[in-house]
Amino acid sequence: MTQALYRRWRSQTFDEVVGQEHVIRTLRNALRDDRVAHAYLFAGPRGTGKTSTARILAKALNCNAAPEARPCNRCPTCIAINEGRMIDLIEIDAASNNSVDNIRELRDKVGFLPTEGRFKIYIIDEVHMLTNSAFNALLKTLEEPPPHTRFVLATTEPHKIPATVLSRCQRFDFRRIPAVEIAEHLRHIVTAEGYEAEEEALLAIARSAQGCMRDAVSLLDQMLSFGGRVVTLAQVQQSLGAVTAQAVNEFVEALATREIPRGLRLIQQLVLEGSSLTEFTHQVIEHLRGILVLQMAQDPSLLRELPAESVQQMQAQAQRLTLERTLYAIKRFGEAGIQLKNSYQPQLPLELALIEVVQGEAFVPAAGMVAAPAQPAAQPVATASPAAPAPLPPATARAAAAGEKAVPDKTGRPKPGATKPDTPQPGEAPPPPLDKAAVQRLRSQWKSFQAQVKSQLGMKVWAALNSVKDVAVSDHAVAFAFGNNAFAQQMLAETENQTKVAAILGELLGRPVQLECRLGDQARVSGSRSAVSEESVRDDDADQLVAYAVEQLGALVVE
Repeated sequence: MTQALYRRWRSQTFDEVVGQEHVIRTLRNALRDDRVAHAYLFAGPRGTGKTSTARILAKALNCNAAPEARPCNRCPTCIAINEGRMIDLIEIDAASNNSVDNIRELRDKVGFLPTEGRFKIYIIDEVHMLTNSAFNALLKTLEEPPPHTRFVLATTEPHKIPATVLSRCQRFDFRRIPAVEIAEHLRHIVTAEGYEAEEEALLAIARSAQGCMRDAVSLLDQMLSFGGRVVTLAQVQQSLGAVTAQAVNEFVEALATREIPRGLRLIQQLVLEGSSLTEFTHQVIEHLRGILVLQMAQDPSLLRELPAESVQQMQAQAQRLTLERTLYAIKRFGEAGIQLKNSYQPQLPLELALIEVVQGEAFVPAAGMVAAPAQPAAQPVATASPAAPAPLPPATARAAAAGEKAVPDKTGRPKPGATKPDTPQPGEAPPPPLDKAAVQRLRSQWKSFQAQVKSQLGMKVWAALNSVKDVAVSDHAVAFAFGNNAFAQQMLAETENQTKVAAILGELLGRPVQLECRLGDQARVSGSRSAVSEESVRDDDADQLVAYAVEQLGALVVE
């Protein structure tokens, strides 16, 4: 019977272990200096060589060759371990042998001397599956094992192992293997097996394995069974349900150029071809991640595992996409990838993500993360937006388009056609010049400002600050815009709250300032140096309660 490729090419010596140099070097030095610990914990993702390294260590401890040549894979002990018939090597699958009785049986036998080699080696795989009682039964044996016994515990979830067990082991963390190293190893296997493979095909297999060598070799085995003597990129893409890099690049081009019809046509084509939309979404996210790396680091060498042509395309797209839109696209397509599994229309989540990324509000990073993009030349004020603005109701949107501000009715909703200008009227004093440096300073310290408000004024005032849509700063005042949230605006406009918040702002900005609280989506500092709270007074208190009920609680007003 033909043996699976990943079993035939399992690492048999320390030199054959790929991507874990930090582990191999330490174990070799311990063997050379006769400082092998009584218990090891090998932790890391699946398929990265934990169990294979444990077996190599078992061979090295019992090998009859010279210390520097161990394991030799030629002596009777090494051959017995390779063939799985070494009595002194006991492998336990903790997933199916996790009870306290199983560990008690191990503890009863651990004292017997080895029959073939110098050491008795216990390899406990998926050790995190043991019960608490089983771990407790293992503790004393791990701490003081017989001198002829060594333990190797392997796990993919080390956080589930009790600290009392961790403290009795030397821990080695196995890392995910880079795609380039996986591809090199696959090339060696293909050549040794008498086949050929396209370099891009091997890289595609390596990337799909996500750092797991076993998955990569298993997929290569599948490709060798596909037929023919050459493994091609088309075969790999067909097997994975993936699409061509050209299709992914074309889709991202549609994002960069804001061509929704072009993107929708491409999605429809993928559906008709039977391609995996989930895999396609993963590839789009990977492509966008490359663009993000280039936008942030400006260093193409960070993407050296990708084809040079793909990196060049990403560099061009990184110039056309803003950083904010790239961040939002990665987030939105990540959500779409999850939604694809449960959608009754297979392509709908992907189509919605495309439309929202192109037309929707771009992601606005938290204060202090990324500098705010420059305002358009026609914008007369410099502002900072601590939070992403909420979509405007139709009446407010129409008023904003006309340069006016909608006037709310008693429900707190804008009255159609009832607006007031958001710009100074004839005879009014022009607004003072804005302090752009102060805006940036407040933006960078927004979280600190919120923390001080929370500690001094409590949760309600702190929560009201989360409704701030826009901020403007002049030499004497700070203006907050609250959108149409009259309740939050009124909370900050109360005399005591307004005074204390202004004092905190003064400390952050290094000068005394007044606080102005306004409705609307754009903050504007008044020309007067007296404290102003525009629209802080409504018809009566009852209107405010109605507005709060409608806006915050979803109530309906019945005439």
